[in-house]
Order: sequence, then C-alpha cells, then structure tokens
Amino acid sequence: MLQVCLNGTRSRDEGRHIPVTPAELAAEAVRAVEAGAEDLHLHPREADGLDSLEPGAIAGAVDAVRATVPGGVRVGVTTGAWAVPDPERRVELIRSWTVLPDHASVNWHEEGAGAVAEALLERGIGVEAGVWSGTGGARRFRAWPSAHRVLRVLAEVTDTDPATAAATATTLLRELGDDLAAPLLLHGEDDGAWPVLRVAAGLGLDTRIGLEDVLTLPDGSPAKDNAHLVRAARGILDGRRGDGSGRTRE
Repeated sequence: MLQVCLNGTRSRDEGRHIPVTPAELAAEAVRAVEAGAEDLHLHPREADGLDSLEPGAIAGAVDAVRATVPGGVRVGVTTGAWAVPDPERRVELIRSWTVLPDHASVNWHEEGAGAVAEALLERGIGVEAGVWSGTGGARRFRAWPSAHRVLRVLAEVTDTDPATAAATATTLLRELGDDLAAPLLLHGEDDGAWPVLRVAAGLGLDTRIGLEDVLTLPDGSPAKDNAHLVRAARGILDGRRGDGSGRTRE
C-alpha cells in the first residue's frame, strides 16, 4: 500500500505548491490518487496556516478531500502534539470532532499517546501508531495493552542522511520486532526518504511519500506536487526505473 502525505507541517515558505486550505488539499489528493496513491494522510490547518485539531478544521479538510477521491480511499489526519501540546486537550478535541477521519496518527514518543489512541478507538477511528527512530517509541508502543488494536504501525525513520537512513530503518524494524499484530508502514523523510522507501519496497512493506516527507524526486530535482512524488514512488514499488521526472520505464 502506498500512502501519500500531502502537506505535514511545511509552510508556504518551503514551496508555493504546499497545500494548506481544504480546497488545495482536495486538489492535491485527487491528483495523487490518480497517480497511484491508495491512502491519504493530511494535516488540517487553521486560517493562520498552523496545524489544528479543532472540529471545524478537521471537518473542513476531511469533507473537502472525501468529496474528490473515490470512496475506497481512506482519509487520515494527524494528532501531533505540536498542534496541541496538552494530551488531555487533544483527547477532548477528538471527542468533539463532528466529522470523523478514517484514521489518525498518534506519535508514541509523545506524552499521553495511549490516552489519545484510546479516544480515537472509542470513536471508531483507526489508529496509526507513529514510532520514530531514535526515541523510546517502539518500547512504549509494544508495552501498550491495546497495541493489537491499531490499524497500522507507522515506522518513521528520522535519520535524514542518505548514507545511513537505510541502516537506521533496519534498526527501527528490529526494535519493533517481527511479531506485530498490525501491518507496518515504513517511511523516511527529507534526504532519507527515498533510501527508506527502497528498503520498504525490498521488504514488501507498506510505505508513503508526499510533500510532508520530501520535496525532491529521487534524482534530487524539485517535485512539482504530490502526484509527481507518487509517480516516482510507484515506479520504484512496481520495479520500474524512474528517470527523475516522475515518469518510469520498464
């Protein structure tokens, strides 16, 4: 499965093509799905462009995206602590959502991850357990009594050095163990994104790509949009060689 992460916390300063508004997210989503993405992860924003867990922001982004993509494509959001540092407040907001995403990510190195995940499960929202390399996230997640109930584990390699990111990915997978009850999605970020995606492809794991994770194609040239990245990733996953433009050839 290939997920596309449409925007993350990136701002317009990092590229005018970063989608921020619901309409922009919807436009990027439909193009990415047409390019081969099978699942969506997005960061709803307030009018000031900052990440938000407020009901109105969640509803606006999720409704807009769902209106443009096929019904079978799941739409997920973040619950990152950078948006709302207080975990109790994050739980309150989740319980107040009027439009429910299909899934939401919870970072296991953040305070209150278990409570946030339980609030999502109570509302029937799938949990993507975010486990970052270089943290105690893997240990904390494995110790959580409801670990078997998550939709998937997002194994995120935060090592951005292309020379070492693949090895860091292997270490993270070892920390998570081979007895996970949920599917595993492995991905990297910035200069480590493509090396880690290739590790995921080689192991047959789910993965993701998008402007949240990386702004450039495998050859280092700038990506025009999320669809550009998805096409390049699709070529790697399908065993084709990319030419850096997003086009692939057998």
